Amino acid sequence: MDEFMRAAIDEAKKGLADGGIPIGSVLVIDGKIVGRGHNQRVQKGSAVLHAEMDCLENAGRLKASDYQRAVLYSTLSPCDMCSGTVLLYKIPKVVIGENKTFQGPEEYVRSRGVELEILNDAECIKLMEDFIAARPELWNEDIGE
Repeated sequence: MDEFMRAAIDEAKKGLADGGIPIGSVLVIDGKIVGRGHNQRVQKGSAVLHAEMDCLENAGRLKASDYQRAVLYSTLSPCDMCSGTVLLYKIPKVVIGENKTFQGPEEYVRSRGVELEILNDAECIKLMEDFIAARPELWNEDIGE
């Protein structure tokens, strides 16, 4: 596994340790992590701080040209909100840890020209399966069910 997905998994574990949902994300530009984050809806009482949103927020304001050469790593397939942000900022590639436990609008994102690389990583799958089994109500709230 590459260092960037490892960093996203570390973020997911940090979120879980803080009582949140174990999803992590990092933003990479020119081979360097410029932002990292994890799902913080529980910890911060937020409606929007999914891992990808937290990561982008932590990266701060970037120029359009920065986003257009970035790669977003996420331990889980990005939802509609997070996928919309990828499209808005024209991030050209998303590396997804897994899409077995949840799949966002991947075909739509691909149809808009974004490259998706799905790793089906066993550790990412186990993190989510264990969490969903332990806290189904929290998971359903996170995905708007």
